[in-house]
Amino acid sequence: MSRKTILTAAITGNLMTPEISPYLPVTPEQIARQALDAAAAGAAIVHLHVRDPETAKGSMDLALYRELVDRIRLENTEVLLNLTTGEGGRFIPSDDDPKVAAPGSTLCAPERRVAHIEALLPDICTLDFNTMWSGQASVINSPRNLAIMAERIISAGVRPEIEIFDSGDLHMVKDFVARGVLTVPLMVQMVLGVRFGAVANPETMAYLVGQLPAGSEWAAFGIGRMAFPMLAQAFLLGGHCRIGMEDTAYIDRGEHCRSNAQLVEKAIRIIRDLGGDIATPAEARAILALA
Repeated sequence: MSRKTILTAAITGNLMTPEISPYLPVTPEQIARQALDAAAAGAAIVHLHVRDPETAKGSMDLALYRELVDRIRLENTEVLLNLTTGEGGRFIPSDDDPKVAAPGSTLCAPERRVAHIEALLPDICTLDFNTMWSGQASVINSPRNLAIMAERIISAGVRPEIEIFDSGDLHMVKDFVARGVLTVPLMVQMVLGVRFGAVANPETMAYLVGQLPAGSEWAAFGIGRMAFPMLAQAFLLGGHCRIGMEDTAYIDRGEHCRSNAQLVEKAIRIIRDLGGDIATPAEARAILALA
């Protein structure tokens, strides 16, 4: 394959916990350090969440995002920054009255979910099309709210990375394209292996790839023990790749990874062993047609 592969490092996420991964970065300083080290190891994009430093739970605090972005940009102005908009979409129904949110629900207005994007203007941000049960909560992304988020992201000059977790998500993406809410070529990330979502196997990935709008730039990744098998599969199908402590706590069977950089180094070895070459941040910008 002659085209270079873009590798994204997903640094911390919101569902991985320090109990599962003792090396998980939590504070803006820790997340920034791991992002910088992952970039130095070869990741062209770093995908970023922030966490409440006291509870380690996912956060939407603009001050935390600002500190994180500033810390990274102080040392590295080239790596592409990809901020999540996934926070603010979780709803836990109360047992006695399911229409009432239970503690832990974060569901909020779409404008709130993209406020940090409009304030900080990263290169890329995620736009999740999934409505599903995930972890201990439902995730709700209504077509109305997604359209509002898409319009505000695009108006800010930020490239949306479309996140799909199952085939129905992709059908909605194609409807958005047909209605002009999104324009092609798309940047798409396929999430495989989330419980009750798309199965992490070659057949599922190949099906989703075959349904993408023509010209899409796409990547795919697997969760947990399927992280490295799906990374290899994404490369073999002609896509880009992602790895990180958001997705897996392990570098090998039974062995915790100590950093995102360690995961990036292994991912690059796999891609190169399969005959690939890794895109630099500048090359990734060209591939994704970013200014």
